[in-house]
Amino acid sequence: MNAEIERNLGEQPIARIMREHNLKPHDLVTASPVEMTHKMVSRACKGRRRTANTQWKVLQALNRASGKNYSLTDLFNY
Repeated sequence: MNAEIERNLGEQPIARIMREHNLKPHDLVTASPVEMTHKMVSRACKGRRRTANTQWKVLQALNRASGKNYSLTDLFNY
């Protein structure tokens, strides 16, 4: 009865937002106030399902790097 959760959800809105601001995963890693890896950002963009904690880290880093104030619903569609 353990149904498999779909983990690969296709490109997420965060990828488009990062392109609009000419940001690379490294830009978010360096802007992050907490420990974060390039892999976390890359997987978030590709649509690999992220935990709430990782989503929050990516959101904070994107807001710092872009100078905007995005919400989680702007970045992820799952």
